[in-house]
Amino acid sequence: MAVIPVDLAGRSYEVRVGHGLLDDTIVQAREFIEPYHSGGPSNRRKVPVVADRNARRLHGDRLSQSLTSGGYEIAWYDVEPGEGSKSWESLARLTDWLLAHGIERGDHVFALGGGVVGDLTGFACAILKRGCGFVQLPTTFLAQVDSSVGGKTAINTSAGKNLVGAFHQPSLVLADLDALATLPERELRAGYAEVLKYGVLGDSAFFEWLEQQGGQIILLEPKALEYAVATSVAAKARIVAEDEREMSGQRALLNLGHTFGHALEAETGFSERLLHGEAVALGMVLAARYSERRGHLSIDEAERVTRCVDAAGMMSDISALGLSCDGRTLVDHMRHDKKMAGGTLPFVLLRSIGAAFLAKDVILDDVAAFLDEQLQAH
Repeated sequence: MAVIPVDLAGRSYEVRVGHGLLDDTIVQAREFIEPYHSGGPSNRRKVPVVADRNARRLHGDRLSQSLTSGGYEIAWYDVEPGEGSKSWESLARLTDWLLAHGIERGDHVFALGGGVVGDLTGFACAILKRGCGFVQLPTTFLAQVDSSVGGKTAINTSAGKNLVGAFHQPSLVLADLDALATLPERELRAGYAEVLKYGVLGDSAFFEWLEQQGGQIILLEPKALEYAVATSVAAKARIVAEDEREMSGQRALLNLGHTFGHALEAETGFSERLLHGEAVALGMVLAARYSERRGHLSIDEAERVTRCVDAAGMMSDISALGLSCDGRTLVDHMRHDKKMAGGTLPFVLLRSIGAAFLAKDVILDDVAAFLDEQLQAH
């Protein structure tokens, strides 16, 4: 098992990466369960677990058996899979349920599932009684390497994705690699996009290793998988420790591929047509090509990013989406980005593989022209 600390002033916590962690939850997370053992009504012995319905079906028994072995029961709250659950209505239902179960500020709520459940549960815990604790039990590749770490929680609104939320750090993250064996291959590949992101934005040696070992990771080879997840989490932990609330610009580098990617997600209706990780992968290719267009990145390095995305079995060509829009339409989606400030939108671009930077001088009309070229040329 790899243990990665996320060092924050007064709120440090650990991300533990390994096999069999859900079976060992009673040991790994005991300090966040113990409060339920003390006085109060009988249902205080029930540990609140907010779970993606599919994750509960696949992994609920393992978690339940672990907690039962310590004398606890689970109070389950099921969440329907998909981005549609990150809504005002879902948030209201969940907070009402937590209040009905008497959750106190010193208690911890457990989140079992992917990024949707983590975001929804984390935001509910951020606002419930002005903040209670939560523990992340991520069961998807993408959640393990990205969304479960760093404290960003949010819901979606009609204006866009993740526009209402809060920074609220978990008390512990248990990334059980065994859970990944139940994922469809498409979701594994989409999660791998976030692993690739860490190499592209800040670790050229890791990127080179991924060029050689990417196939083994997607095949869930144990040693390669643990190294990839632990390295990704450590990279994010370093950035979060430096810039928890995205004030200095360092944490903004984690958005590599996301500005383009979110626009593509919006145009495809945040649907199964384009998974988030797939959007990030295509967004990274576009960011690399746009960096090359502006003279920051060599053609060879832009092509290396493209080849890595291709090798992982994800689309690197925007035409594969079959969009019926132009570049300006995609840029209009970007105008809703929460990073917009003073009418400008910073873009994460590349000077080389492993050297991302925040460009604050990007003209959106130029981005629209670039996207028109990509839509027509590929």
